[in-house]
Amino acid sequence: MAIKLETLAIPFVLILIVVISGCVENTGTSPNAEEDCTDSATCSLSQYEQKETPKEAGNIEKIEVYHFHGTNQCYSCKTVGAYAEETLNTFFADELESDKIVFGHINIDLPENQELVKKYETTGSSLWIGTYTSNGKFSKEQNNNVWYKIGNKKEYMDYLNGVIEKKLSGDLS
Repeated sequence: MAIKLETLAIPFVLILIVVISGCVENTGTSPNAEEDCTDSATCSLSQYEQKETPKEAGNIEKIEVYHFHGTNQCYSCKTVGAYAEETLNTFFADELESDKIVFGHINIDLPENQELVKKYETTGSSLWIGTYTSNGKFSKEQNNNVWYKIGNKKEYMDYLNGVIEKKLSGDLS
């Protein structure tokens, strides 16, 4: 029995569409991009310019945590944002109240959000952490690791809590 080419083409095209249309922005970096970013040959320009050592950090003035998303969100995109918001409300209520930490869900499709979209250089659903120091430096980092933790809420929240605690202590590595 011969299989027609059309019979194989339909499943192949469907799989290709699913792979191409994933929610996570493909930046060409691994989940451990920070570790891969050691020189200009292995870093995108923005990664290389934004990398700071803890010694350069100074005191932390403010941290921004933004869940960037499009108008239409899949389950994973919604979960990344919801868990991030819950993490901040659970562990950093005082810092949110005092504006030491700012959190927001930012729709990248809306014109009023384009300034933040450009500042963070985001093109899709993502979680970004921006840090302002007392010596006037701003660093930003996309956290890709949260996507791997959405299957376990506690693990996600513990992980993100640790990332933010580290930044609050002045460690921007």
